[in-house]
Amino acid sequence: MAEQKTKKTGESVEAFIDAVPDAQKREDSYTLLKMMEEITGEVPHMWGPSLIGFGDYHYKYESGCSGDWFVVGFSPRKAAISIYLTCGLHEQFSSHLQRLGKIKTGVGCLYVKKLADIDQAVLREMIQISVKSLAKTVKEKATASKNRAK
Repeated sequence: MAEQKTKKTGESVEAFIDAVPDAQKREDSYTLLKMMEEITGEVPHMWGPSLIGFGDYHYKYESGCSGDWFVVGFSPRKAAISIYLTCGLHEQFSSHLQRLGKIKTGVGCLYVKKLADIDQAVLREMIQISVKSLAKTVKEKATASKNRAK
């Protein structure tokens, strides 16, 4: 089985953000850094060369594939800032997405050109829901695993 490529590193989050060429993306990155830190209560870490993640958890799929990943995170990319949430966007956040503002979406991430284009209160709520949802899922899986072991 292939080894997970993107892992938590010891690189400096601040140095990474400071090296972002676009001044607006740097400013927005520091805003997201503060917001996610407040919501999660976690210290940010670099994951691979370009992802900033908060918290971590271990996952294991029925296929046997497993690894570690962050609870929420973001990456200031050239085209847009990618904001990573750990629950299905369209299933969990359909009403939020309608209120959020100018975005594009992927399976588990939002693409935002600049934070001024979105309602940050809605984003904050989405991050809070995503963090709580993942914590509940992890707890349920741990309980189920303990019950199977008995």
